[in-house]
Amino acid sequence: MDSAAASSPQTESPGYRVLTIPNAISLARLAAIPVFVYLLFGRDNRAGAAELLAVLGATDWVDGWIARRFDQVSELGKILDPVADRLMLLVGVLSIAIDGSVPLWIAGLTLAREGLVSVAALVLAALGARRIDVTWWGKTGTFLLMFAFPLFLASHSTLFWADLAGILAWTFVIPGLAIHLYSATGYIPAAVTALREGRSARARRRTGDTAGAGEQR
Repeated sequence: MDSAAASSPQTESPGYRVLTIPNAISLARLAAIPVFVYLLFGRDNRAGAAELLAVLGATDWVDGWIARRFDQVSELGKILDPVADRLMLLVGVLSIAIDGSVPLWIAGLTLAREGLVSVAALVLAALGARRIDVTWWGKTGTFLLMFAFPLFLASHSTLFWADLAGILAWTFVIPGLAIHLYSATGYIPAAVTALREGRSARARRRTGDTAGAGEQR
């Protein structure tokens, strides 16, 4: 019985699944980014672009809930979801700033924070740090901003509730931007830990490889 159990194939860990509903939603969000740009600049449709960006921002919460509720959290999703978040925010903020629908200082602070975190992530990866998971504060700040910027865009559209959209935009952007900037400071100790653990893991692998080579000789 023991030998049969040992010889049976092991089931793949759920964390390494690729074909999951949350991953499909993240891919759909990435594919919709060019559509947003086309609506805003190609069709001069601020209302349509604002509605699409708001829907894309809402799906960020949806795919996370599905992943946790139905045990579909995956290693790919942990990478794909924040990439989709960051690209949506960068493209959305930059496009709306070019359109002139948002104050430049708000767009500038948001883009500066995103650029700093992105560069830091690349440098840490090059130095051998392990991947850093997105924090709750980071997700919350992004979620609020992904509603604030479409509302700024809607406030400059022909929608009948454009004035209300402007009020709501400020309601979301003030706490969203504050949380977004605050969350960046939380990644500093996480980055130090990730770098230390990444280098330790790499050192252990080298030690194991050296030991294995010695035994073969």
